[in-house]
Amino acid sequence: MADEMVLRAQKFVNQVYGSRIGMTVTEDGRTGWNTMYALTRALQYELGITALSNSFGPTTLSTLKSKYPVVNASTVPSADFCRIIQSALYCKGYDGGGIDGLYSDRVASSVSSLKANMGVSGAFPGGGIEPKVFKGLLNMDAYVSVNNGSDSVREIQQWMNGRYVNRQDFYIIPCDGHHSRDVAKSLLYAIQYELGMADGVANGVFGPGTQSGLKNHTVGVGTTGTWALLFTGAMILNAWSVPFGNFTATVADAVGRFQDFVKLPVSGVGDFQTWASLLVSTGDPDRKGTACDGVTKITPARAQALKNAGYKYVGRYLYNPSTTSLPEKAIQPGELDTIKQYGLRCFPIYQTYARSADYYSPDQGNTDCLIAVAAADGFGFKDGTRIYFAVDYDAVDDEVSAYILPYFQAVRNRMTALGSPFSIGVYGPRNICSRVSAAGYASASFVSDMSTGFSGNLGYPMPENWAFDQIKTISVGSGDGLIEIDNNIASGRDTGQGDFHPTPSQTLDVGFSLSYWDAMLREIGDYMESIGRGDSALYIYTRQECLETIVSHDAVLTSSARRYRMRKALIQTSAFWEFCHYSYKDLAEDASVVWYHTAAIPDWGKDLPVVRDVSDSSTGIGKISGRTGILARNNSVRAGILDDSILDTAKESDIFSMWTRLNQDNVFNLSTVPHMHIWGSDGKPGDHAETPIRRPALDYTDAETYELLRRYQGFGDQAEADARLRVPLYQIFEKYNRILRES
Repeated sequence: MADEMVLRAQKFVNQVYGSRIGMTVTEDGRTGWNTMYALTRALQYELGITALSNSFGPTTLSTLKSKYPVVNASTVPSADFCRIIQSALYCKGYDGGGIDGLYSDRVASSVSSLKANMGVSGAFPGGGIEPKVFKGLLNMDAYVSVNNGSDSVREIQQWMNGRYVNRQDFYIIPCDGHHSRDVAKSLLYAIQYELGMADGVANGVFGPGTQSGLKNHTVGVGTTGTWALLFTGAMILNAWSVPFGNFTATVADAVGRFQDFVKLPVSGVGDFQTWASLLVSTGDPDRKGTACDGVTKITPARAQALKNAGYKYVGRYLYNPSTTSLPEKAIQPGELDTIKQYGLRCFPIYQTYARSADYYSPDQGNTDCLIAVAAADGFGFKDGTRIYFAVDYDAVDDEVSAYILPYFQAVRNRMTALGSPFSIGVYGPRNICSRVSAAGYASASFVSDMSTGFSGNLGYPMPENWAFDQIKTISVGSGDGLIEIDNNIASGRDTGQGDFHPTPSQTLDVGFSLSYWDAMLREIGDYMESIGRGDSALYIYTRQECLETIVSHDAVLTSSARRYRMRKALIQTSAFWEFCHYSYKDLAEDASVVWYHTAAIPDWGKDLPVVRDVSDSSTGIGKISGRTGILARNNSVRAGILDDSILDTAKESDIFSMWTRLNQDNVFNLSTVPHMHIWGSDGKPGDHAETPIRRPALDYTDAETYELLRRYQGFGDQAEADARLRVPLYQIFEKYNRILRES
């Protein structure tokens, strides 16, 4: 809301200083950076500084300090100088005593309140304004708790301000109850001061001197005083709940849990590595990791070098937008076989040129998901593999909201539309990983903690769902085994993949092109007409409606076909044939199933001949029953090619749960069709067992295709007759698929 006194402040700075400081502000009664910039420039003008700037920098601070070490009623140089102070107080939410140019008791009282909120009353008593307080007055930092700020965090902020404000390079930090980049850097200054570093030497950087000093300042139960306050403060700023004060047994317990969380040796003691993990995103950058990522092919020699160095998990890229500068960035032919052979495991990363906000959009998220899934399918990653989509730049929080979250929402939506073949992870700074995960768009985080200066790392705690923590670029091995990697700590949340679908012997299918729609529709329509199937009063959908449904879900079918190394035509044929034969009798049976399990007839079934004792039916596009859906998917889960839960066909609740998904979720139904084929080829274990045959393959013979199509429908003369009719339909689908994959 607009504030009348802020509006008056804006009018004042425009009228008195607008022409003098080279800027005016919008007169809207709302405090913002432009108003603070204008007041800063007005102060500089009053101080006689000619090179005006929006920044309250060293020149402004030193000039103010030399001319007016304390501004109060006795020293304020002019009425307009006082009005700058009064205007700034109103913009900060304090009483400025009117904008009348008088440094009154009201002004002095507000300044005292401001300093109390900053935590500097002890260092700067009274109602005058010291230069560092003036600097804090002319920015947008809050000195009261805002947006559900933490009282404990605010206490730490006030304590550091009060203790260190008189040190040369320590400036008053916010006291808003929120951790931030500035607060994190100020904590490093505080530690350096306590280590004995002089002004001008302390720099707020976790460098060699700081590291050396902390190695001699282990804290534990019984530690009191400043070092205990610094350590417990660091714990609180990292979102670990401990009392701000002495190092007690309660603190030790929390330290042990923190150490376990970040994968340090659990001791309950604040040793160097624990200090490091609390103070800087890399923690101790020389920690030994068990995971790595890199842009170099894993050859046998390099794989052996990695294994000898204790690495288990290797991150490799699914895609390389440029093969000139980093020719081996993407997974190379035969590389996954090498990784498997040497007992390593791989987690895939997807990244293009994603280094600025303008790359990220919902359209790009949709496209990237399709490309990533196609690549993962092509390389042979199995169902449930987690793909880490990268944000490799320092996105500020507003950019995360405006660009990154919509991008990942689109990735998630497209992955869902594809039948959720892979899980989604996020690679990036801590804030991005946490926010994307909190929104439900990623299930694990690969944290780019090596970028210690990123605003998205400094001042943010480790994401709760972190899987890999990237901390340092190193080299491993020698000779042919020499390889440069990013050393990562692994949490165990994601162990990558150690087995892969075999490299395809033939070209995998690709997406359908609508330029072939008319021809394929006509050819399939003519064939179905010639055998007298479809477009009958018995059936609910026309042949064209059925084919439109199949083509509209082409991305799901293509992904499944690529992943399981089968021809897409197998899935298309079974799904299209069954959907064309979905009759009013089937609809009545579906309604009967709902009635059986819920004791309620659905609205769409109230005019149908519903029967009470039908507990299961062949439903959805692929006409799959709850029972066979369970058997088929269980078979794939047990074979290690599907990441799903095992259900029990003896439990009616499981059958109805499966049936409901098959009935209501077209993507799930179509994603189950390839598992029906795999189950059929395995001899339908759990059902009327048949002799196993070769699983669906890219080089299936006509005889194998016929047999698999027959097994989808079942046993008997009708199934065999229909399978013979399905083979020509398969050949039509395959004709167009072959044209596209060979083009």
